[in-house]
Amino acid sequence: MNARMLLITGCIGGLLSLASCNSSTNRIDYCAYVNPFIGTGGHGHTFPGAVVPHGMIQPSPDTRIDGWDACSGYHYSDSTINGFSHTHVSGTGCCDYGDVLLMPTIGKQEYYTTDHTSQQMPYASAFSHDNEIAEPGYYSVFLDTYGILAEQTATKRGAIHRYTFPESNEAGFVLDLDYSLQRQTNSEMVLEVISDTEIRGSKKTAYWAFEQPINFYAKFSKPFTYTLVTDSITMDNGKRLPQSKALLQFNTQANEQVLVKVGVSAVDTDGARMNVLQEIPEWDFDGVRRDARKSWNNYLSKIDVQTADNEDKTIFYTAMYHTAISPNLFTDVDGRYLGMDLEIHQTDVNTPMYTIFSLWDTFRALHPLLTIIDPELNNQFVQSLIKKHQEGGILPMWDLASNYTGTMIGYHAVPVIIDAYMKGYRDFDVKEAYRAALRAAEYDTTGIKCPDLVLPHLMPMSKYYKNTIGYIPCDREHESVAKALEYAYDDWCIAQFAEALGDTENQAKYARFAKAYEFYFDKETRFMRGLDSKGEWRTPFNPRSSEHRNDDYCEGTAWQWTWFVPHDVPGLISLMGGEDAFVNKLDSLFTVESAMEGETISSDITGLIGQYAHGNEPSHHVIHMYNYANRPWKTQQLIDSVFVSQYANDVDGLSGNEDCGQMSAWYILNAMGFYQVCPGDPVYSIGRPIFDEATIRLGKDKDFRIVAHNNSKKNKYIKSATLNGQILAKPFFEHSDIVNGGVLEFVMTDEPTEWGQSLTTKR
Repeated sequence: MNARMLLITGCIGGLLSLASCNSSTNRIDYCAYVNPFIGTGGHGHTFPGAVVPHGMIQPSPDTRIDGWDACSGYHYSDSTINGFSHTHVSGTGCCDYGDVLLMPTIGKQEYYTTDHTSQQMPYASAFSHDNEIAEPGYYSVFLDTYGILAEQTATKRGAIHRYTFPESNEAGFVLDLDYSLQRQTNSEMVLEVISDTEIRGSKKTAYWAFEQPINFYAKFSKPFTYTLVTDSITMDNGKRLPQSKALLQFNTQANEQVLVKVGVSAVDTDGARMNVLQEIPEWDFDGVRRDARKSWNNYLSKIDVQTADNEDKTIFYTAMYHTAISPNLFTDVDGRYLGMDLEIHQTDVNTPMYTIFSLWDTFRALHPLLTIIDPELNNQFVQSLIKKHQEGGILPMWDLASNYTGTMIGYHAVPVIIDAYMKGYRDFDVKEAYRAALRAAEYDTTGIKCPDLVLPHLMPMSKYYKNTIGYIPCDREHESVAKALEYAYDDWCIAQFAEALGDTENQAKYARFAKAYEFYFDKETRFMRGLDSKGEWRTPFNPRSSEHRNDDYCEGTAWQWTWFVPHDVPGLISLMGGEDAFVNKLDSLFTVESAMEGETISSDITGLIGQYAHGNEPSHHVIHMYNYANRPWKTQQLIDSVFVSQYANDVDGLSGNEDCGQMSAWYILNAMGFYQVCPGDPVYSIGRPIFDEATIRLGKDKDFRIVAHNNSKKNKYIKSATLNGQILAKPFFEHSDIVNGGVLEFVMTDEPTEWGQSLTTKR
């Protein structure tokens, strides 16, 4: 049997064994509806490799090294694979990781690189998508250049690889420690062969994360001989780069399988070794694969949807899958972890630490989703954020491998914490959380443990301006309008926290700050605009203008940012002249031309419907604002249009970066029929349910069901609604309605109706 036939036979056998496993442990195999290739094309920046929910390790194929679309290491348009590295970020707009790359080979092992512009390593292999499989917890591909079938699966902290070789006396592996995505600077590298089946190593890299340590331990099922490459090379650009590679060699019989177990740790190589050997003590690849699939089914089963449309089901469960890639576990099996002070700390393994907090994105929908489907896990994330504040001196903005990166704007750990608190999830140090929130809102550069280059981004002068003179001058700070609007929202959250804790002084102070959005609204143009240090509008003004990260907005234009007042929609309606004027302006957002202007238009402004940009997060709440202005049918209509135009069961099925689960969390909530416009206010706005029925499994034999009667692609409008049998006349309901369990029922129709128009501005 040749390797290609073995690929097919192995996959069929694996599927049969998984079906057998699932028939006894899960009545529904939700994993069958997941397509990990969604988002691997276009600019989704996802990866298809084998992971488990929120796992520390992400073994996945790398098909390219450089460029914006190399953020996850994989792009579906590529036809070669460099190998399989063990750390990846999902759907980000910045790149890092790609550590500890392993590649099987046949023949002479080429490794000497001179072309610094090439996307392929010398040992790369051609492959075809026809011979590639990705499932939750499992990935396989046939490497055409070498005739090798490659397979990977994973636990939380360890990966196991299985490679089926042809007959050869020149079989082997390249283990490349100096490799990384975007060719990061390797400041330290140590590679050590400790037996004829074991290798370990460590390195530190500087890139998005300024000091990212990675340690690994690898154990092979077959003894090898080896050559270590630890010299340096001169690239075509004249730069000398250190190398650290292990070239392993052995003989193989036809269809011989060689397995490799790999563990990683941010602490040390002993931690990496314990991580993999405790979680994968045997060489049972299929057993690990079954357990990975079981863990995914456990997560995916938190929401059960009923529909005859399998495409919608695949989009939904793939979205669920993407919401559980990150944040990532960052605690070893012995409880040790790397803190935000870049020191080693000890914790209880039952209260682990996590990393990869893309908070500018995920405060909007991912964390609100988790408060519904897994509040205990979300509470662990909150505990992690509070510890990071204690260790590093401030709450993180974008935490990557316990590094403050200072990426993006706002201080959105605050709404994550406060939304959990306001929903009644308070299993954390509330007083310390309050101190952390107040600290994040004040301008104070002392006591923060981060690189000098990061500090101005982590603690920008814009906080000083908004706290002292009341607004952020656009001639002193980039992105002044976007920062100001997000600060106003975050400060509103703090005001809610202060009120709940009885701190009347801070409640009044931050409630006043929350109104600062009013300063930026120009009644003449009816846009949010930049004010200079003289208090005058920036001129010239063009609401279509975009100069990426170098104007008054952040990854957007005045068209998108004018609507970021989630905490006071009635106040924004009043500013714009009342409901009719507000709706007319909001209508224009979706009907004006999508063209933008500028020399460096932000590539993040994607998924355009008019000037509404669904591919980037600042727009994600906007459609639901019609509910606050007595036009709920417009919310229903536009939500439906987003389902149709912005999400698909396709490699290019996301209209923008996945952003660590935010794009998918938006879909999940809205597909069930609701969305939280303002995290911190435990109220949900009703949109257009896409499924006939969706059941949220709350645990303890309690469910919350959303039923859409007379539902179809055509019937996108709500005719009537009941909550637990009582008429629901407004397009809002409370978080407590979900957690108490019950049934939300809609009757759908194909024409706009008057349902939901009473007293909506007061929710």
